[in-house]
Amino acid sequence: MSRKIKLMSHLIAGYPTDELAFEAARALVAGGANILEIQLPFSDPSADGPAIQGACTEVLSRSYKTKDGLAFISKLHKEFPEITIYLMSYASLVYTPGVKEFCALAAKAGVNGMIIPDLPFDNDEGLTQACKENGMINIPVAAPSMTEERLKKLAEAGFPYIYAALRTGITGTSTKIDSATLDFLKKVNAGGSKVYGGFGISNGQQSEALADYVEAVVAGSVFVRLITENKNDKKKLFEAVKAKASEITHSA
Repeated sequence: MSRKIKLMSHLIAGYPTDELAFEAARALVAGGANILEIQLPFSDPSADGPAIQGACTEVLSRSYKTKDGLAFISKLHKEFPEITIYLMSYASLVYTPGVKEFCALAAKAGVNGMIIPDLPFDNDEGLTQACKENGMINIPVAAPSMTEERLKKLAEAGFPYIYAALRTGITGTSTKIDSATLDFLKKVNAGGSKVYGGFGISNGQQSEALADYVEAVVAGSVFVRLITENKNDKKKLFEAVKAKASEITHSA
């Protein structure tokens, strides 16, 4: 008998168009995704692999702005009010208008939490506080490259959720779930924070291996690639994305 595995699925706002990105979001929800992690396109991402970088470049070539991404999120929230939405971005997009101002705009659009990988948990320019003031949460990122001391400090900092990047490097290449991965996840969880685990997750076998150790499995590049492969056929795009989400959320 299969069990439901929670999925946080990563989408890039506006890729390849707002209409097709919205169709992909519908497919993810239909396939069982519990959380939509929406990335604002960024020109110089530090952790994103080729699939996401290429998609961001394509969207930005249309002069896509932060306000367009927030409008996309607002539309998603209206159609799927029961789905948790996290906004993923990089610090400069948040810092430029002002952290407090950005968080207020994000919350108004329907965002429940922020994932800003290049803002350290203990030097976040006021992000955690600004999130609290706007009814959102800040979700810091833990990486295997962290020192034991720093990882312990993060785990014990009292964040409700921590995003655990399962390996160093960039997204999109395959991740092996081994004993070192599971040991890392246990350390991230040591302070009681719930853990989202991802980076290179692309199939049901991987999600099954992670399921007992995380609150939700995170998958992104796999969906971006499917969207890219099927962007000329809206129906095929929907079916491909839905099938992959279903594979990841329902173990055999």
